[in-house]
Amino acid sequence: MFDFININVLPAFILILVRVISFFVTVPIFSYRTIPNQLKIGIGFFLAWIMLYTIPTPEVLVNGNYILLVMKEALVGLMLGLIAYIILSAIQIAGGFIDFQMGFAIANVVDPQTGAQSPLIGQYFYVIAIIFLLMVNGHHLLINGLFYSFEIIPIDSFIQLTNLDFILKTFSQMFLIAFQLAIPIVGCLFLVDVALGVMARTVPQLNVFVVGLPLKILVAFLVLFMFIPFYISIVQKLFDYMLETIQLLIQMLGGA
Repeated sequence: MFDFININVLPAFILILVRVISFFVTVPIFSYRTIPNQLKIGIGFFLAWIMLYTIPTPEVLVNGNYILLVMKEALVGLMLGLIAYIILSAIQIAGGFIDFQMGFAIANVVDPQTGAQSPLIGQYFYVIAIIFLLMVNGHHLLINGLFYSFEIIPIDSFIQLTNLDFILKTFSQMFLIAFQLAIPIVGCLFLVDVALGVMARTVPQLNVFVVGLPLKILVAFLVLFMFIPFYISIVQKLFDYMLETIQLLIQMLGGA
């Protein structure tokens, strides 16, 4: 308690606090607008206080490099949270693919958690994924990943951006995961489009524009309800990939 008031410990505590707060700015769950900023700052303050006495904390001097260390800590926290958010956003991208095929692309909803517009099916998938993440204590694993970052990336050293291909690979993998999530429903809707095209050629009197949209919505919902159990297992693998990617990013920034 009295060591925390010591002026020699304060610079290291500020560096830890900056990384924790920056991590909460972009990471899923903790960065949502529905959580008050006072609560985020309070949780970040106490987590930084606990980490100060848990991790091996070197003595940091306030000199010309201290401002650069603060900027480095902010960058590390933002990148760790952003890489997790990018991977989870594959769920909403998959929902956008499905909405486009269903005819719901024009009917976006405002996500109260992020304040951005999101597709209907994508928001439905995303809510299920967040609930599953909370059920398996995934938010604890995210904090554990932040704690692990202090062991690989010390607060008194700078990061090394040596492998930029890793970031590009993560972006491409996000779109690949989104395509894999959407392909069962999008594939069925494509077959419905083919069947409607055949019917339009064989029965010209049939108005496929009137029949096609309700039929595609009905087929999409039927396939969607059948796909939910498989979707849960895919989301579980997605979380494993997210934690693995965070670990690889930490090792890349730490030069390990």
